[in-house]
Amino acid sequence: MVFSSFIFILLFFPFFFICYYVVPKKWQNLVALIGSLLFYGWGAPDFLFILLISIILDFYIARGIANQGQQGRKILMGVSVVFNIGTLFYFKYFNFFLDIFNSSIFVLFFDISLAKIVMPIGISFFTFQKMSYVIDIYYGRARLLKKISDLMLYVLLFPQLIAGPIVRYKEIARQLIKRHNRYYRVLAGLYRFIWGLSKKILIANILGAEVDRLYSNLDALNLASSWFAAICYSFQIYFDFSGYSDMAIGLGWMMGFKFPENFNNPYVSRSITEFWRRWHITLSNWMRDYLYIPLGGNQRGRGRMVFNLWIVFLLSGLWHGASWNFIIWGAFHGFFLVFEKLIPRKKSRNFLWMPLTFVIVTTGWVFFRIESLSDAVLVLKTMYTIQYAIKPCTAFATRPEIITTLAMALILSFAAYSNKIASIMTKIMLPRRKKTQLAFQAILFLTLLLITLGEIAASGFNPFIYFRF
Repeated sequence: MVFSSFIFILLFFPFFFICYYVVPKKWQNLVALIGSLLFYGWGAPDFLFILLISIILDFYIARGIANQGQQGRKILMGVSVVFNIGTLFYFKYFNFFLDIFNSSIFVLFFDISLAKIVMPIGISFFTFQKMSYVIDIYYGRARLLKKISDLMLYVLLFPQLIAGPIVRYKEIARQLIKRHNRYYRVLAGLYRFIWGLSKKILIANILGAEVDRLYSNLDALNLASSWFAAICYSFQIYFDFSGYSDMAIGLGWMMGFKFPENFNNPYVSRSITEFWRRWHITLSNWMRDYLYIPLGGNQRGRGRMVFNLWIVFLLSGLWHGASWNFIIWGAFHGFFLVFEKLIPRKKSRNFLWMPLTFVIVTTGWVFFRIESLSDAVLVLKTMYTIQYAIKPCTAFATRPEIITTLAMALILSFAAYSNKIASIMTKIMLPRRKKTQLAFQAILFLTLLLITLGEIAASGFNPFIYFRF
């Protein structure tokens, strides 16, 4: 199934862009919408009808909001929020809370047994985008869309439909009506796409295989191997998710859309607060603007600020998945954010803050990666108990391929710390009009693409981590 999906994508992209550029500009939105419907329909045909109905409902709710008085606007706004959150709860969290109910004392009186509900792919992302449209219309931040097909295109646009970036309506409203396709932007988009794909295949997948191998037998881990696995996963999830974001942004450029950046070298952060300004930026901004600020933000006293932060990060953890581990992961980050707010430190260029922040983030990723809470606790115990330092570990093998990949991940993750390296990367990624530079870039990225495709053919294509959210 994974291989057939890869073949579909390999054939879909060239055919789509040929059609997209052949038709007149006034038909490009229609081609993009049809292509997006086919793309989502291939992966989740059973849920396409539900998604379309929900988009139609939000379209007419937003239209009603624009034409109603204040009381009617509030009611319609409430209907949209309840509908979208209710749909997300049903598909993503109903099984989780049902299991909690059945494991509680109430099972002595009621035992509810229902078939497991299958979650539509990308529901966490497109639900937030649909909500942002209605909320932005309610607050007058953007203009109402006249055609329902434009709203469908905004929600279904295939590059960012499944795993983001979370594009808020006001950020793309004008582009849905009019945009410019320039050859150098199309070329830059292609390079960005290849770069993202290579990050996924040549770094994330290789490190992910090592993480899977080490975590397949938790009892065999010692202190060194448990830390090695956790560090490998830190880079796996970064290059996996940022790789997808690069691919989505690149495809958007090729279509004339400008999507917001989703990552900004998060591992150079010197605090957890800074980390969340650099990691999954579109989710952080969405939570800030649509949840934290409406709750009062930091404008209602220190106690309310702490409460609001806890709510935001508990819900952020739950947004990632219906599991106690995700909730604990959210609370873990919430704790450090609250700590930094209550006990602010003076701004310092002390280099030690960066590795300390990385250690905290890496520790938190254990809850994110390990499905069982008891297994996550076991891994953390292994990482932080001195007795495991002398325990032998036969599973720990420093293969050259893994060490080389990890070294490359380190260099690329901390490249922003070196202005010289960052400048070189920028020059490579952005096409110039000089023929010699264009030729060099074409050869470089074609070579990178061939290496990546060769790796896919040899080892197969693993789905992106955030596809399950």
